[in-house]
Amino acid sequence: MNDPATHFAVEATGTATGTGRYVDRTAIDPVEILPGLSFQPILGSNTLLNFVTYAPHSEAPLHTHEEEQIVLVLEGELHFQLNGHTRLMRPGDVAVVPSWVPHGAHTLDVPCVQVDFFNPPRKTLVPQADAAIVASSELCD
Repeated sequence: MNDPATHFAVEATGTATGTGRYVDRTAIDPVEILPGLSFQPILGSNTLLNFVTYAPHSEAPLHTHEEEQIVLVLEGELHFQLNGHTRLMRPGDVAVVPSWVPHGAHTLDVPCVQVDFFNPPRKTLVPQADAAIVASSELCD
């Protein structure tokens, strides 16, 4: 069993790696990667979070990458293919995609919003995420 006192300890046992920041997602211009598929990436030090919006009848083609990915569906429906298996995902559903495992997704009549978590940050999204930091972030000094 987890000890709440340990889990929520206040005493610093390490060195802070930054000051932290709040991000206004609405200030990040979505980038349409493919027709009907747009990304809004947010970059941390070791992790990248990406809001993905699918219009009805849009697709993220089958692909692989070295970064581990966790997918969380927030709104709508998504047909997700993972290593040859396809599942209809709805809000709250999660898929874990290890490095180099083939995966892809598509929507039918219903749009979808999902969040992707990448560790380490997905290399192809880092430039877009870097550009969004200044426009969308408020530092906590």
